Amino acid sequence: MADLNAMSLGELKSLEKKVGKAISKFEEREKKKALAALEQKAKEMGFSLEELTGAEATKGRRGKGKPRGKVAPKYANPADPSQTWTGRGRRPAWVTEALQAGKSLDDLSI
Repeated sequence: MADLNAMSLGELKSLEKKVGKAISKFEEREKKKALAALEQKAKEMGFSLEELTGAEATKGRRGKGKPRGKVAPKYANPADPSQTWTGRGRRPAWVTEALQAGKSLDDLSI
């Protein structure tokens, strides 16, 4: 161990920076281990971790806020049920066409 009292201010600040980086790297490694263990346990039980948490756990954060999970679709195209819309963002063309044809959003709800 180094004698902290014998170190200069510059040496102490350098040590502080190195310790901060080491702590961050350690925490990141531990988070990855925990995530891998949780994914393995979920897989053993027949699920994906995303199914259990409702979020995309393996993807990084977007911006500074909390990670955002996927939103379940609320509407489906009656002519092609594989086309869905959550009700957020721009309306798909099939929704606009259905509304112009006299249907309501309630008619398109899942």
